[in-house]
Amino acid sequence: MFMDDNLHIDELPVYNLNEDQEKKEIVRQYRALLRALKPKLKSGDKELVRSAFEIAVNAHKTMRRKSGEPYIFHPLAVAMICVEEVGLGVRSTICALLHDTVEDTDVTLEDIQSEFGTEMAKIIDGLTKIATVVDNNTSQQAENFKKILLTLTDDPRVILIKLADRLHNMRTLDSMKREKQLKIASETVYVYAPLAHRMGLYAIKTEMEDLSMKYLEPDIYKSIARKLADTKRERSRYINEFIKPVRDRLDKTGYPYEIYGRPKSIHSIWNKMKKKNVEFEEVYDLFAIRIIVDTDSVLEKEACWKMYSIITDMYNPSPERLRDWLSNPKSNGYEALHTTVMGPQGKWVEVQIRSKRMNEIAEKGLAAHWKYKEGGSDEDRFDKWFSQIREVLGNDDISSIDFLQDFKTSFLAEEIYVYTPKGDVKMLPVGSSALDFAFAIHTMIGSKCIGAKVNHKLVPIGHKLRSGDQLEIITSNKQKPSEDWLSLVVTAKAKNKIKDSLKEEKRKVSEEGKYFAERKLSAIGATLSSHNLDELMNFYKLPSHLELFYRIAIKQIDLKELKEFQVHGDRLELLKLPKAEPEKHELPLHKHEPKSDTELIIFGESSDKIFYTLANCCKPIPGDDVFGFVSTGKGLIIHRTNCPNATRLLSSFGHRVVKTKWAKNKEISFLTGLKITGLDDVGVIHKITNLISGELKINISAITVEAKEGIFEGNIRLYVHDKDELEHLLEKLKELPGIQEVQRYDLEH
Repeated sequence: MFMDDNLHIDELPVYNLNEDQEKKEIVRQYRALLRALKPKLKSGDKELVRSAFEIAVNAHKTMRRKSGEPYIFHPLAVAMICVEEVGLGVRSTICALLHDTVEDTDVTLEDIQSEFGTEMAKIIDGLTKIATVVDNNTSQQAENFKKILLTLTDDPRVILIKLADRLHNMRTLDSMKREKQLKIASETVYVYAPLAHRMGLYAIKTEMEDLSMKYLEPDIYKSIARKLADTKRERSRYINEFIKPVRDRLDKTGYPYEIYGRPKSIHSIWNKMKKKNVEFEEVYDLFAIRIIVDTDSVLEKEACWKMYSIITDMYNPSPERLRDWLSNPKSNGYEALHTTVMGPQGKWVEVQIRSKRMNEIAEKGLAAHWKYKEGGSDEDRFDKWFSQIREVLGNDDISSIDFLQDFKTSFLAEEIYVYTPKGDVKMLPVGSSALDFAFAIHTMIGSKCIGAKVNHKLVPIGHKLRSGDQLEIITSNKQKPSEDWLSLVVTAKAKNKIKDSLKEEKRKVSEEGKYFAERKLSAIGATLSSHNLDELMNFYKLPSHLELFYRIAIKQIDLKELKEFQVHGDRLELLKLPKAEPEKHELPLHKHEPKSDTELIIFGESSDKIFYTLANCCKPIPGDDVFGFVSTGKGLIIHRTNCPNATRLLSSFGHRVVKTKWAKNKEISFLTGLKITGLDDVGVIHKITNLISGELKINISAITVEAKEGIFEGNIRLYVHDKDELEHLLEKLKELPGIQEVQRYDLEH
């Protein structure tokens, strides 16, 4: 038996280190890992962990991370996250220690299998397949996400270790280059944080979101963090004032409990500010009060409702803000009661009530869920979720990018609960329609759906559902799916089945086109060969033979262009290339947009030859944090890093991102927009225009003002030179009497 707590530096395998300090740190981290694992160690486990540690140290002995520290620190940290923050055991710890060995070193999967067995080799194989999401082309990148999810349904430990790996990478992102930080942070907030949320790992999800925001929107992140620190004492005082009278009543119940206040995450506060269009000072729920009851599982629901009753006796609840996940737990196992009450000083306060068991599931997610499920007969909602994913993954036709988007809307969104006419509950993602529900019941019911009754009222198939709705689907044998159905559904199952049906319909129609093409080709001495069809497909710029036949069948293509070809033997050859479209159509440059990189420095490219356009979705101006995106057909497009589309572009098409920053140029103006709200006072508009045009000499392009019941809302489009000028203008406008709010907004396309 190895005495691992007494492991000495000299016992470490030969390590390419100059300093004893690093060796000491490796030993310290290894011992800490063993101590964390201690409650889970069975006979023989210690030797296995020691063996995995030695293999990992040896395999990574010459490797260092970007920060300069020994690479072994990473697998040790990932293993520690798995044990302490995800609640995984010995097998997962071994896999976490070895997760990068097959990908990056000489260790093979066969070595791991012979040393640790098939189960662990399979998990490491799953981790290796998804070890990197940085690839040379887009579909490969999204393909990797697909692999992640295939392994997830195979053994969820793969994704739990992957999430631990991603969390440690996010914690150590400082040493990466800026464009890499943007890409990894976007990927994290786009896929990994929602996945952590779905696996019930709320603490990890929150930290991932906050860390992503730290890199994607550093100024706002720092500003909110600073304001949270400044108001900490005031918050603590208020929490104590709220809790003090409650304690006396809770003590009398006889239930052991904990009650405390915890701050909301920076990311969730920022989301609130955006959603409600308010400043930090106006966000009322900067913290939540949490009550955790320690009681037997038989009594826990009763105890939670008792606590709810006490809280709402003392403080008035907001009826719209009760969330009952006791009666209907989320599919990731989350159970709790959430309510918002009117606390002292007229402030709304969110209160979360749950048992000790529920709290462990909320903190540790899936791993804790398994622990409590052992021996239980609970029909696992996770299992239902996995089987839905398996069904979608079974469809090979779906493109990886579509798959990633569908996966987000279908499986990573919040859920609603709706009922069948018999009262059976169905879980669907937020945003689902009656048509999604129909497909969730059965493909045939979905395909034949012509309408629905929601709570006994007739609604169209695109009607958006809300939690608690009861549905009855109305069908007709004459109905069949059409193209516009795709915009009415959000679930992957419904989308795939509609696409399958449309494809089948297309196939039938295209048979006629195929027959027509064969006759036309035969008339000029050519055959319907694969080569000839490829030539025609490329000529018409179509994606497939099926699409070619379909266009011919619906008379979009009449094959008159066959005269552009000559026949050699029975093979078609193009006589001359079709005329290329003029360059100017490819690259729409706008009047007030820059035309070369005299204003933008684009790294890694030859200067003064790069044409670019500013993205319509976010209208960047100099001084904004930006990145360049190489688009097909439009050259380089510049987006703001906080653009609504940024996380999707950076995580799905990372290899097309070009590092970009502004150079100072005061000669070119950029169009941007401001929304101003205030009291409709005499002369207020004059004051605004006087400040902008008169005092600051800024050109106004358009101004619209609407006044209603004493409040005015103004929209102003104006030309500024850079972000500094815009921010100075915002400050000056806010100082005007009667102005309530001034905000930059993204211009419409």
